[in-house]
Amino acid sequence: MKKLALTAAAAAMAGGIGFAGTASAETELVIVSWGGAYSASQQGAYHDPYMAANPDVKIVNDDSANEAVAKLRAMNEAGNVTWDLVDVVAADAIRLCDEGLAKVIDHDKVLAPAPDGTPASEDFGDLIVSECFIPQIVYSTTFGYRTDLVKKTPTDVCDVFDVEGIPGKRALEKNPINNMEWALICDGVDPVRVYDVLGTPEGQERALKKLGTIKDHVVWWTKGAQTPQLLADGEVVMGSTYNGRLFSVIEEEKQPIAMLWDWQVFDLDGWIVPTGTKNEAAVMDYLKFATDTQRLADQAKYISYGPARKSSAPLVGKHAELGIEMAPHMPTDPNNAKTTLLYNYEFWADNRDDIDERFQAWLLQ
Repeated sequence: MKKLALTAAAAAMAGGIGFAGTASAETELVIVSWGGAYSASQQGAYHDPYMAANPDVKIVNDDSANEAVAKLRAMNEAGNVTWDLVDVVAADAIRLCDEGLAKVIDHDKVLAPAPDGTPASEDFGDLIVSECFIPQIVYSTTFGYRTDLVKKTPTDVCDVFDVEGIPGKRALEKNPINNMEWALICDGVDPVRVYDVLGTPEGQERALKKLGTIKDHVVWWTKGAQTPQLLADGEVVMGSTYNGRLFSVIEEEKQPIAMLWDWQVFDLDGWIVPTGTKNEAAVMDYLKFATDTQRLADQAKYISYGPARKSSAPLVGKHAELGIEMAPHMPTDPNNAKTTLLYNYEFWADNRDDIDERFQAWLLQ
C-alpha cells in the first residue's frame, strides 16, 4: 500500500477548515474504500484537506471494500484488526453491526451538526439505517453501453437479456445483488413484489433461470472500476456498475458510452468503524471532518453521487475540473429517476449469505 504524500494543492484546499489536529503524532490511518474514481473523489474531498490540516496524520488507502465483511470477520477471529475506517454499503453495515464487528456511533456526539445547528442525526435522517452506519452518499447501480457497438440503442433494462437484438458480452457483478432483482423484473415480476418473490426458494430459482439465458454472454466483475474499463476497451457492449463510475468514463474520459437509467437500483454507502481499531480517537476526529456538510457537498465536485446530508444538497455545484453542473448527473435527478428500485437493506442483510451461497454454486454449474 502506498502512503499518500501531502501536496501543495491539498494544503491550499485546507485553508479555513478550522478542524484542530487532535490526532497523535505519526498516526497512520488505514482507510478502506472502493478504489478508482470513487476513492479519487474521497481523496480530493476528504483525505487531502484533512492531512493538510493534520500534518502528523498519514492516510493509507486500501481498495478492499468489496471484501470488507469476510476480511473483518477474519481479522476479528485472529484478534488483529488492521483497518481503521471502512467504506461499506448499507446492508453490509447492518450485518457488521449485528455481528459486533462495527462500533455503535453516537451520531450527534461524534459528527458535526449542520451549519444551522441541526443535529447530525436529523440532517442524515432516515439514511442512518444502522446505529453503526455513517452515511456518505446515495448512489445507484445501473448500466452503461457502448453507443458505437450496440446493434440497437437500449432503452429498457430488459434489453440486457436480449442477446439476439443486442449481441455481445455484458458485464455483471459477481454476486446476486441487483442481478436477481433485474432478472425477476425482466421475467415479469411486478417491481413492488420483487423482494417478496426473491425471499422464496422458487423465486430465487426463477431469477437464476432468467440469468441463465445470458450466462454464456457475461463477463463477471468484482470491482466498480472494471466495467468502465471493459466498456472502454470494447470487451463488452453493455455492463452494470455504479453511476459515478460511468459518469467518469463518459464525461471525463469522453468515451463513446451512454447511461441506461431504467430500473437503476438506489443504494446507500457510508462508513463503519471496525471494532478493535487501534486509532479510535484519530478516526473519530477524521469522521467529524469528512462527514460535515461542506465535505459531503465537495465530494460531488468529483463524482456524481448525491450527498447523504440534507444540508449538503444546496451546496452541490460544478465539477472541479470540467466546470459542468453536477446536479443533472445525479441518480436522484427527476429525468434519471423515472423508474427506480430502492435496494432493500434489511432483506439483503438477513438473506445475503444464503442467497450468495446459492448464486456462487450456480456460477460453477
